[in-house]
Amino acid sequence: MDIKKQKRLSQLQKQHVWLQKIENQLLQKDKRFFWYRLASFGAAWIGAILIRFLIPGGYWVAVFLFFMFVFLVVVLFHRKLDRVRNRYQNTRQWVNDQISRLSLDWSQISPSLHFKSVETVHPFASDLNLFGPKSLFQLLDCTVSLGGSQRLHDWLLFPKLDALQIQKRQQQVNEMISLPGFRRAYQAMKNDPEMDANTRWDDRTLLNWLNQGTDKPSFNVWLLGLSGLAIINLTLFILATQGLMNPFWQFGLILYAAIYLFKYQEYKSLFEEAFTLNQSLQTIKSTFKLLETYPYPASDHLREIVSGFTRAGSQPSKILRKITWITSAASLQNNQILWLVVNVLIPWDLWFAKILDSYKTQLTQLVPGWLDIWYEIDALASLANFAYLNPEYHFPDVLDADSSLNYPIIQASELGHPLISADNKVTNAFNVNEMGEIALITGSNMSGKSTFLRTMGVNLVLAYAGAPVNATQMKLVLLRLFTCIQVSDSLADGFSYFYAEVRRLKSLLDLASDGQKHPVFYLIDEIFRGTNNQERRIGSQSYVRKLAKSSACGMISTHDLELAKLGNENNHILNYHFRDDVVNDRMVFDYKLRSGPSPSTNALKIMKNEGLPVEEI
Repeated sequence: MDIKKQKRLSQLQKQHVWLQKIENQLLQKDKRFFWYRLASFGAAWIGAILIRFLIPGGYWVAVFLFFMFVFLVVVLFHRKLDRVRNRYQNTRQWVNDQISRLSLDWSQISPSLHFKSVETVHPFASDLNLFGPKSLFQLLDCTVSLGGSQRLHDWLLFPKLDALQIQKRQQQVNEMISLPGFRRAYQAMKNDPEMDANTRWDDRTLLNWLNQGTDKPSFNVWLLGLSGLAIINLTLFILATQGLMNPFWQFGLILYAAIYLFKYQEYKSLFEEAFTLNQSLQTIKSTFKLLETYPYPASDHLREIVSGFTRAGSQPSKILRKITWITSAASLQNNQILWLVVNVLIPWDLWFAKILDSYKTQLTQLVPGWLDIWYEIDALASLANFAYLNPEYHFPDVLDADSSLNYPIIQASELGHPLISADNKVTNAFNVNEMGEIALITGSNMSGKSTFLRTMGVNLVLAYAGAPVNATQMKLVLLRLFTCIQVSDSLADGFSYFYAEVRRLKSLLDLASDGQKHPVFYLIDEIFRGTNNQERRIGSQSYVRKLAKSSACGMISTHDLELAKLGNENNHILNYHFRDDVVNDRMVFDYKLRSGPSPSTNALKIMKNEGLPVEEI
């Protein structure tokens, strides 16, 4: 493991031990507070009863109030302790998550979220282990919101091939790397009891409420009518208690209750919306407060993103504070007794639903912008976290094709796969010098051909997303990635494996000749493996010759050593190989890429070593 990486792992492990120790101490204090609360509450009642019987007069009231005051003070300190303990617990869980991601302990990393599949038509989604268990997305995704996770997902699958945009994101990620306090405070919110680490915050509740429109005019009429009737009932009640009038308020109360219950079913959804909206807003209020008030560095990279949060008159913290207070009041029906008492006196629910509804216009204008800022920061924080945990990775130089005349198409040193642990990883250098170039990679089974293709593909995905790559140095131009590695048949559509592969390779030829600005870079593993040797050889040779005449470039792995002979007839076709050796009757691989075609095969050796019958030739 890299020295810097090992040092960060050691620091995180020490932090975890320290935080666990403090959390245990706070837990012991929490248990003591249970007894403090019980003692003070019991003292209030027992002391009041004893004083009532032992000392005449109203001294028992003073004793009761004193100990109840003590009880309330204890409760306040207990809640403060709970908040501190939750903060330490959240931070410890964040540190544990960091350790798991750094050491690739997949059992401790949150499962990858599932988005709508595009794998059947996407140029590379299904071939590079980008999504699902033990995937690149699972390793990267530390987002707090579903929208942030979706944005990170889109950066990987649908990169915007704009060199300036990619360089700008690299600067934003690089700046966030230097803010470990911000990332810790921000991402630890995912462990808050109000939020579910495996589901993320979802904006659908909030956006659905905003899209429903404002109240109907009839609502205002009924609200004013019930409010007037409540005032009349209250006046009649006061007059009756003073003996100035008979208790006619009882009839007014019955009329009020009948109208209220009759209209309640019609406007019941307003109250339910207020309750669910309150839950939704409570979970993001602290997140927005952090984004709004954090002292970002003087440079413009992150300040530019959060400018919509800090602009006067549109700060989320001030507006959300009002909204959450209103939604809390509007959702009073969770306390049935208090709800009944209050609504018997005044149309409480209807008034606060009306007040909440009046904020819709303002929120409709502000919320989409707030969410866009939040999702951008959310996704950037995940990339920055990935970069911080892998200090040996480097940001690539991404160039426009027009500015690459003096550079190779791809130039990489010590290129490795980010999903392979440091102890098992082997890195390689690789260059693509010009358009139309094809790297034919031969080698025996298990020698590393497919893994190297995926290594190149995953690092291209990271590069165009604005993340660092697993290489000590990398330069590349803007390319459209296309893969044909893990083709599968389709029983539903009646496609065999071979036909599915043919369709896939035909799509590549169409892309290579579509005349778009950015050329295609392809990765093909074991071309035409779904047919017999003779037809595979003929088809493969024709296909490779066709690709060599296009403006696309890429890498093709194959077992067919005859295919390597194409390098003799076309200087755009370059041969590489992975070697194997037999040591003490065991296959040994060093996974190092070498120039030239493979000098050996190992299929018969593997068969023989595993006890299968192999005839000597």
